[in-house]
Amino acid sequence: MLMPIGDDNRDRSTKPLINYLLITVNILVFIYFQGCGSDQKFTYAFSLVPEEIVSGQDIVTDDKIFFDPISGAEVYVTGLQPTPVSVYITLFTSMFMHGSFAHIFGNMLFLFIFGDNIEHRLGHLRYLLFYLISGIAASAAQIIITYIIGGNPLIPTLGASGAISGVMGAYLILYPKKRVKVIMFYFLTEVPAVIAIGLWFVFQVVNGIGMLGGAPEGGIAYGAHIGGFVAGLLLVGLFLIGRKKGIHK
Repeated sequence: MLMPIGDDNRDRSTKPLINYLLITVNILVFIYFQGCGSDQKFTYAFSLVPEEIVSGQDIVTDDKIFFDPISGAEVYVTGLQPTPVSVYITLFTSMFMHGSFAHIFGNMLFLFIFGDNIEHRLGHLRYLLFYLISGIAASAAQIIITYIIGGNPLIPTLGASGAISGVMGAYLILYPKKRVKVIMFYFLTEVPAVIAIGLWFVFQVVNGIGMLGGAPEGGIAYGAHIGGFVAGLLLVGLFLIGRKKGIHK
């Protein structure tokens, strides 16, 4: 178990305004539009559905009721809802929605830790563009993986983790030796970013391979995590073109 909880920011001299904005938007969407996860109609209207992106068609499915064989309780599952605009808008909306308090807490913690440094290095507007492109690349990777492994293309995906994975990929390139505070096996310690992020990525790959072998996914889009991370690794150099290391506007 390795959980990042902070990093060394002594070399950061700018306020991460975009990072704060991204965190705020994610929280507001979860609270006011998703009803803290209770508004399934909104969530299933604006989540990303692989089949919708591939076909370009808005897909609506019926609500279903399942019976838990153990408890005997009825489980109500909301079907896919109509998207009031083009389905391609879900490439953006899905990366600002979350499935639970634990989901959004974990994502926002990682974004808070790693995003400010990348914004400091890239600048505000470049960082925003980098974040959004990484998120789209992550969604594209998840769609491709879904079809490769024969997954259900009607299962919606949502969350900021794909874009945040891109941020972590950039962090690994730009700050591999920066000290990251982590909880490791219930102990608080510091490790270089290459260790903290490297172990995280190994975990994603191992579980992604498990998906290929038919292991349960656990509702986690490992394909998006891997795709976003690789996108961050490859794209950060392009976003640094024309920027001097001492300029952080």
